[in-house]
Amino acid sequence: MSQVDITVDGQALPAAEGAILLWELEKAGLFIPHLCAQQGLDPPRGACRLCWVEVDGRVQTACTVRVVAGMQVVTRSEAVDRLTASAFELLMSRHRLDCRYCAANRRCALQQIAKARRLPLKPKGLPVIVPEAPVDDSRPDLTIDPGKCVLCGHCVYVCQHEVKKSILEFVQRGLHTHVGTFDGRPLANQGCGDCVRCAEVCPVGAIYLTRDLPAA
Repeated sequence: MSQVDITVDGQALPAAEGAILLWELEKAGLFIPHLCAQQGLDPPRGACRLCWVEVDGRVQTACTVRVVAGMQVVTRSEAVDRLTASAFELLMSRHRLDCRYCAANRRCALQQIAKARRLPLKPKGLPVIVPEAPVDDSRPDLTIDPGKCVLCGHCVYVCQHEVKKSILEFVQRGLHTHVGTFDGRPLANQGCGDCVRCAEVCPVGAIYLTRDLPAA
């Protein structure tokens, strides 16, 4: 890809023409909240709706915009912050909070976003409704907790495209959507052996290794 110049928050920035804007902004050291975008997934899912920016005066998600020479990008504005805050609150309304006892505590993407944008982790205007799906702790080394899942899709992507097992996927619909196995059988009976890639890529502690749980 050829290099072109764009303007970000009033500053000139070289970027790869045609590249996904989100990755170019991150490459430049800018923090843009996001959960569902993944390197290698093109086009991205665009599901979390966190990576709002203004491009030439129009508010768009950075993961769905391609770099064009001369584009004007604003990473923080009243509209951007409002949309990001709304999307974050919606995500938190389906995430059960128990940070102190969570395997992802202090490295959780939700905590990082909340700190960077000064957002509350606990929703103020929405009820918390977590999926009524059972915790799968059938494997002694790994647990899936649907009550913490924010549907980012990282685990599904690595299982299907990297590990090529296609064991994990999105199941059910609407408020009941969560990550699970196609036939509903426990993970221990799915033939994934000792693979733990799903836990390694989960940014919120919805899939975690038993060894990572904090001491009681």
